[in-house]
Amino acid sequence: MTDHELETRAINVIRGLSMDMPLHADSGHQGTAMALAPLAHVLWTRVMKYDAASPQWVDRDRFVLSCGHASVLQYSMLHLTGYGLSLDDLKGFRQWASATPGHPEVHHTAGVEVTTGPLGQGLANAVGMALAERWLRATYGPEVVDHHTWVIASDGDLQEGISHEAASLAGHLGLGRLVAVYDDNHISIDGRTELSFSDDSPARFRAYGWEVIELGEVANDLDALEAGLLAGKVDETRPTLLVLRSHVAYPSPTFTDDPKAHGNPLDAEEVARTKEVMGLPADEMFHIPDEVLELYREAGTRGQAAHAEWQQRFDDWDGDKTAWAAAQAATGIDEWAAALPTYEVGTKIATRVASGECFGALLDAVPGLIGGGADLSGNTGTAITDVGVQSRDDPGGRQIYFGVREHGMAAVMNGMGVHGGTLPVGGTFLQFSDYCRPAVRLAAVSEAKVVFSFTHDSVGLGQDGPTHQPVEHLMALRTIPGLRVIRPADANETAAAWAVAVAGTGPTALALSRQGLPVLAGTDPDGVFRGAYVLSDDVEDPDLVLIGTGSEVWVCAEAAELLRADGLSVRVVSMPSWDLFAAEDFDYQDFVLPAGIPTLAVEAGVSLGWDRWADASVSIDRFGVSAPGDEVLARFGFTPENVVERGRELLADLDGPADA
Repeated sequence: MTDHELETRAINVIRGLSMDMPLHADSGHQGTAMALAPLAHVLWTRVMKYDAASPQWVDRDRFVLSCGHASVLQYSMLHLTGYGLSLDDLKGFRQWASATPGHPEVHHTAGVEVTTGPLGQGLANAVGMALAERWLRATYGPEVVDHHTWVIASDGDLQEGISHEAASLAGHLGLGRLVAVYDDNHISIDGRTELSFSDDSPARFRAYGWEVIELGEVANDLDALEAGLLAGKVDETRPTLLVLRSHVAYPSPTFTDDPKAHGNPLDAEEVARTKEVMGLPADEMFHIPDEVLELYREAGTRGQAAHAEWQQRFDDWDGDKTAWAAAQAATGIDEWAAALPTYEVGTKIATRVASGECFGALLDAVPGLIGGGADLSGNTGTAITDVGVQSRDDPGGRQIYFGVREHGMAAVMNGMGVHGGTLPVGGTFLQFSDYCRPAVRLAAVSEAKVVFSFTHDSVGLGQDGPTHQPVEHLMALRTIPGLRVIRPADANETAAAWAVAVAGTGPTALALSRQGLPVLAGTDPDGVFRGAYVLSDDVEDPDLVLIGTGSEVWVCAEAAELLRADGLSVRVVSMPSWDLFAAEDFDYQDFVLPAGIPTLAVEAGVSLGWDRWADASVSIDRFGVSAPGDEVLARFGFTPENVVERGRELLADLDGPADA
């Protein structure tokens, strides 16, 4: 058998596996995987730098399947090249507890770099990976960081708005180690893409500043594919888009170029007919000849030499290995928390301002910190100084100007976070968390260690009015599993929130005030780590508990003093983080919020959910109003006097000591 014949058989095996997995599961997408089997073959056998036995090798090339619905293609390659994905894993495609879920999931399957599926996200993640690689290369040197990011994107990826945000930023920054293959197959679920999509995509990417190489009809020409991919590596001053015309479900006799092949498994008869066309056993599922497996396993070990050479270079490297290790772990060097500022009780400072000071103070102690705002760096506490501005001319700059691209910013951050070596920070108004919510959710799904700085976190924003005043947003973020949401009461709690973010794993969302807040007596950093704590108390068994979050904690503290002056015993609880408090054991929760004690929550947001912790709440269940922030808060009842009144009403309703 000639090399060409062996490669042809190998590619047909990929196509066979790509049909077998959805057929076996009665669910999945084989069409794109079949069309792109030659591309995957060339990437894994001729182009990409990787060591299948060490999927976490720091200097490996990164591969992103942005069209995550074609996951069977990636799973086929991970099995064949020896990443530890077994044949039984392929047979378990889309089944409970399987290593082969419907869409690729990072930290779930070895060799999967990012979680994809929602279209456009993977392309934006790849921009973040390329940005992380360039920054690390500029910071630590090409002897220890020198790799590329490869991404396959579909028509659907390019139709999603996030592709515009991310591709525009990539072109502006000149991310030359990013190579994207646009699978131009003209197919969508509804039918031909011409139904809804007539963009000149190559012209669009040229306008972004990308190099565009139109490969044409070479989806089955291995040498042409290799030449195109290698050409994408030549110009390191800008990212490259390779436009590849492919044919979905090729070489199915019935469904090639048919939209039905996109999301519906081919039936057993069509799979058998297609296997006959390819010279595979028509009646055997998951067929992998020994010579094909040997070909791919050899390709999977080819990078071991490059890995060993890299390890020797790293061992000989005289760079700052302490900083390197901290950056790779997305944490700080020894005693890093000592760099955080502390604030004097009684001073007044917005938590967004305090957060910005914390960000700046940690730059030396947390070497991987890098980030900025979505055209709101100064407003969101994400402006940093004396560390350079990330650009073509300063690839080691740590200040990133994301522009008005909230969705793209969040997804780029996710790519940076899962790439490793960085702890990305991105800021916008809490109201505009809606613009980046899909990527925030994926940060949680992916356990990406990133910090979202969401500021102007209530109607206290003021005169910009209801379009900019968040009401439901804080609670909406709390509903995302795995997202650590912290709304600090003052500057010292803000510093503690940063300590939580740096010390922890996964994503953190900081909800920060626009307006100045008093630094309170009794704030407890350890209590922030636990999500809630007793800020002030006058007896062990109080008549009333007031829970405050963020900018409403000082209101609770002053209301408590008024109630105490009238003879009531009152406990004030600061609850910066629901999820951290929910993770505490029952004994601690019961200590902070004793059962049977009337409890009133005070938060400038919707009431939804507060019945979990309180008997009643001072909340906002309508949109805000354009007026000065202090007036808006007062008119909505966020004053000590109204909290006193509501507290007395609660005691009366629950037959408490209302006549005290």
